[in-house]
Amino acid sequence: MMQEKILVVDDEDHIVELISYNLINSGYTVLTANNGLDAVSIIKKERPNLVLLDLMLPGLDGFDVCKSVRSDAETKDISIIMLTAKGEELDKILGLELGADDYITKPFSIRELLARIKAILRRTKSSSANEEIFKTNEIYINFERREVSILDNKIDLTLKEFELLEILVKNRGKILTRETLLDKIWGYEYVGETRTVDVHIRYLRKKIEVDDKNPKFIETIRGVGYRFNPNYN
Repeated sequence: MMQEKILVVDDEDHIVELISYNLINSGYTVLTANNGLDAVSIIKKERPNLVLLDLMLPGLDGFDVCKSVRSDAETKDISIIMLTAKGEELDKILGLELGADDYITKPFSIRELLARIKAILRRTKSSSANEEIFKTNEIYINFERREVSILDNKIDLTLKEFELLEILVKNRGKILTRETLLDKIWGYEYVGETRTVDVHIRYLRKKIEVDDKNPKFIETIRGVGYRFNPNYN
């Protein structure tokens, strides 16, 4: 079986060496870059399964690299974990809004990083065989191909946006708490970070709802979480 390919992007050599060593020992193929421009070039050429992306980079910073990946139809589904010394909430939210799948602040433990990588790659590979297609006169979802259309207009979603929509649709009518969504989508305990879910839901609504302030598909259950409109059962 082909090894999963991970690109490590950081301008600090010792961090690249440490992460690369542990990834290789865990069975991954590793690519490296020490600036944003090289990272974008490698991503387009090599199509890694996942990118570990530092925020503070020469050339293009991590935000710009993330925007470049998500704006390209051929790379938009590649998973991204941002690695950064910045821990401010605004930086974290911006990274998630730009399409990062996860965000970990330096210094971090290698064990935690490997767990997050494994969780994201497991979700990426997971089968949608239980329900391949969901279709109404307004919305069409092909789970296997990760295709979404609203009123015959194709909608481009990030991986995490699609996974949120998928779990809500497959549990339509059932209220899912923010904690449940964190656990199921991110695959580990993301203690105290339920804002992550809210950010992704907000951007998902902007893409699939005609009026995201009065959503018809994804309902907010105040103080609890979210559910997909039970009228679409």
